[in-house]
Amino acid sequence: MTHGRFITFEGIDGAGKSSHIEPLAAALRARGDEVVVTREPGGTALAEALRALFLELEMDALTEALLVFAARRDHLRLMIEPALMRGATVLCDRFTDATFAYQGGGRGFDWTVLERLEQWVQQGRQPDLTLWFDLAPEAAAARLAGARAADRLEREDREFFARVAAGYARRRAQAPRRFVCIAADRPREAVWEQVQAAVFSATESRSP
Repeated sequence: MTHGRFITFEGIDGAGKSSHIEPLAAALRARGDEVVVTREPGGTALAEALRALFLELEMDALTEALLVFAARRDHLRLMIEPALMRGATVLCDRFTDATFAYQGGGRGFDWTVLERLEQWVQQGRQPDLTLWFDLAPEAAAARLAGARAADRLEREDREFFARVAAGYARRRAQAPRRFVCIAADRPREAVWEQVQAAVFSATESRSP
């Protein structure tokens, strides 16, 4: 039986999700929680190597999906599951919802194949809470412009990211109790308040 909490951060590139992970980790640690901060693809030596390939080399949608699920399997086995089993809170920058959004929505890849891979790799493991940073693709693109060198996915056009956003909306519709929609177009402090409300109200509801 697992006792930890698994919280994932999702959203299109430029939505601002990553900037709230470390502040949340600090707030949880201040309450006495053990917190593990990680990302996908990534989190283990193998998964980080696969991430580098995924972000730089051209490949088709099936290859993308297979790479991220291979990385996810190693990540779950070596990092996420052990942390949850010892009672830690795991904060993960992207998880399987991103695969459905980017490969299923953005690339138009077969949703049922992704669902089958999800079952095989995760064996029922899902996040306890998913924070979806919802932002219009146009606004996200403006934030990213000139911020850093774009990787292979960040170089996609706005139509691609509109499909990704639709993929996230579809995943949320399939698991509405797990998702909390964060209005990411608001000022940073207002976004942070939404994050705290979502995480700490969920914590209180779990308390005896």
